[in-house]
Amino acid sequence: TQRNVYIVPTWAGVAFCGTLGVLLLASINEQLSLGYALTFALTGAGLASMHTTHANLRGLQMDLKAPEGVHAGDEYALELRLHNPGSARFGIAVSAQLDGGTTEPAWVNVPALGHAVLQLRLPASRRGLLELPRLVVTTRFPLGFFRAWSYWRPAARVWVYPRPEDVLAPFPVQAEAGAGEAASARQAQGGTDFSGVRSYRRGDSMKQILWRKSALALDEGLSLWVRETEAPLAQDLWLDWRDTSGRDVEARLSRLTAWVLAAERLGRPYGLRLAGQEFAPSLGAAHRQDCLQALTGFGG
Repeated sequence: TQRNVYIVPTWAGVAFCGTLGVLLLASINEQLSLGYALTFALTGAGLASMHTTHANLRGLQMDLKAPEGVHAGDEYALELRLHNPGSARFGIAVSAQLDGGTTEPAWVNVPALGHAVLQLRLPASRRGLLELPRLVVTTRFPLGFFRAWSYWRPAARVWVYPRPEDVLAPFPVQAEAGAGEAASARQAQGGTDFSGVRSYRRGDSMKQILWRKSALALDEGLSLWVRETEAPLAQDLWLDWRDTSGRDVEARLSRLTAWVLAAERLGRPYGLRLAGQEFAPSLGAAHRQDCLQALTGFGG
């Protein structure tokens, strides 16, 4: 709005104003009518440029898509959507204010009465649930004589998970629990292990029929024979904080993070035990996110 869009001359603008001053003094001393006309024409162009630069930001609307969680040391992407209720906007730059200074800006043009999407990539230097940095929206359109800017502090936050260990360590043997209990939980359909034969039941797959054996059975007036299969044993894997002892906190979190990602990738149900927290064995994006967020907030 008018109250939070700021504008100052750039060095080019200062030089332009100095040039206007020299032209005005020369015109006065030499009594040059054309000098006066040129000076006032350039002054009008400068004032028009100032108003255009300010109007290039005024009334612009922005919203932000909440960023996806990343691991420490990576970059996360801020997807900004710019909404323009008026005429076209050109040369809009968005940067972020970090501890080490301001990042390189990302540029976008926004069409009249339209929308534009801008993506700004920022470093995730440490783990935690981090507040997004203050964003600076800047423009120098059209002539570069003035710089207009505004600030925006997004309310969203980003999850920065511990960085996974570079070399994956073997899963802890003592963490493999529930193998005996899983022996009684074989799935009778959709498996791969052969367990015997049985008579045909409606709905059985044609691929399961033993055609040679069934041909003899049909000659004797019996039903078709079907291969009986069962799913392989599913072992629940427990990832325990105690299995990473002998290392510093960040290294232990890094190893547990690598185990979580590996177990999810292998499709192996896994549970997580931390000090005062326990997540039952499961699989899926929601379970992985819960585990990673628990590791992120550990000791925080």
